[in-house]
Amino acid sequence: MEVLTKTELRLRLEEILTKIKNGAIFIHPTDTIYGISCNALNHDAVKKVRDLKERPDTPFSVWVPSLAWIKKNCKTTPEINMWLERLPGPYTLIFDLNNSEAIAKNVNPKSSSLGVRVPEHWFGNLVKELNFPLITTSVNKSGHAFMTCLENLDPEIEMAVDFMIYEGEKKAKPSKIVNFTNGTIKER
Repeated sequence: MEVLTKTELRLRLEEILTKIKNGAIFIHPTDTIYGISCNALNHDAVKKVRDLKERPDTPFSVWVPSLAWIKKNCKTTPEINMWLERLPGPYTLIFDLNNSEAIAKNVNPKSSSLGVRVPEHWFGNLVKELNFPLITTSVNKSGHAFMTCLENLDPEIEMAVDFMIYEGEKKAKPSKIVNFTNGTIKER
């Protein structure tokens, strides 16, 4: 696995964007913890992440390029729009999806809902430039502790990812989840 700094990413931006578009599996920083990602439109790449995390059908969240993407592809209401005003931020908002073509079918194979993130982090500029969603899920196997630094990265995951964008140890916790499905709002 190749480890890149923010500066190295900038210097090789076009190359890295192409790798992501073509299905690379990679680790990236967020405003909370490190995430493992891939192009959320690429069925094969999503399957690789599922296999790595040992999560055959548990829903994945996506990091979307914009609030406009959410409004176009998810069911929103005026009450939900008040939550959108909090973005970017440390939230995973779960919406009913109104465009099944917005993600690969295996991102959330057993549901018509989708967890969406727009973190307050410089990496969001790369997601905007890609202009499509990325899977974003914690870097760990299901049931194990999530990665906070290089020293606690699972060796099997390390061997399977193409590259990592690293910015040092993360001391935050995962994002707050707010579920808007079934006409209700539930925070956890």
